[in-house]
Amino acid sequence: MEESIPRIALEPTSDGPCVRVLGRWTAAMLTGPGAWEALTGALQAQAVAAGEGGIGWDLRGLQRLDHLGAQVLWNHWGRQWPARLEAMADQRAVLERVARYAVAPPVHRRPTLWQRFLRLGSLLFKVTDHGQDLLRLVGQLMLDLIRLARTPREGPWRDISGHLYHIGATALPITALVGFLIGVVLAYLTSQQLRQFGAEIFIVNILGLSLIRELGPVLAAVLIAGRSGSAITAQIGVMRVTEELDAMRVMGIPRGFRLVLPRALALAVAMPLLTLWTTLAALFGGMLSADLVLGITPAYFVNNLPRAVPIANLTLAMSKSVVFGVLIALVGCHYGLRVKPNTESLGQGTTASVVTSITVVILVDALFAVLFKNLGI
Repeated sequence: MEESIPRIALEPTSDGPCVRVLGRWTAAMLTGPGAWEALTGALQAQAVAAGEGGIGWDLRGLQRLDHLGAQVLWNHWGRQWPARLEAMADQRAVLERVARYAVAPPVHRRPTLWQRFLRLGSLLFKVTDHGQDLLRLVGQLMLDLIRLARTPREGPWRDISGHLYHIGATALPITALVGFLIGVVLAYLTSQQLRQFGAEIFIVNILGLSLIRELGPVLAAVLIAGRSGSAITAQIGVMRVTEELDAMRVMGIPRGFRLVLPRALALAVAMPLLTLWTTLAALFGGMLSADLVLGITPAYFVNNLPRAVPIANLTLAMSKSVVFGVLIALVGCHYGLRVKPNTESLGQGTTASVVTSITVVILVDALFAVLFKNLGI
């Protein structure tokens, strides 16, 4: 069995150093455990030991040679015939066949400064293209809102009510569960620190301010972006794949009024309600955890919460939620309308929609935090 292992041996001859190729250079032997690594190391060591001089190769000691073994040798020779080669006729025939049909491996080169500059320009053009489409979508939404205000009877109210149910009502269980768990975890971690300083009563301030002002709106928006934002992109993308969007254009049905406007209005209405629902679930979880860990009763928690958190924070949270809802709807519709008529583009668009929606929500939330901090709210 050891004689069948593919290996090489460097031997001196009267004409100079010669590499004897031994064993079975077949796919079965080369793909064995550790065989490929051992053979590659031996070939590299042989190349270093031989130096730049003309080295000979003797294949007559081979037990068997197939196309994979010949490809290994051909690549090691730099894809050209060595100066001295001793081989039998059938071995030479296999090598010639490999040399005739072998494809050169791709050369990986580091991009030049100019190529990086062009790549940056391409990225900027892509961002500009997305920005133009999104701006056009916002402008069309404003025009559709004006049309709806002028002729409310022609509005897509049935679509709006349907989206309100699918986006808002069906999301109540998951948002309540996640909010409750976040409240429990936040209260437990906060209590560990407050207990060290004897400031357990301030857990009401920390939970109230963090959950009502920041975590509640952002948590609800992230959940809706992953749940409903992806659904919006997938729905409109499937309409592109099935050519329903083309049929709407032929029939003269405005896509913005029938597709974008209902989803934007539904999310603008549902997001504040979901934010309030998520925040209440998180406060309930935090109140329960504070009662179990710190002994702060629910009555004390409820009585001190209005004094610890001014009403302006709730107003700010509801206002942010409306903005988050509209942005999630616009991003979802934007990527849905850009889907190409194939399933690969549909998957890529859905993924990009979720990532972009969550990123936009976090960026806008940071913008709100900085803006209203400067205003003293």
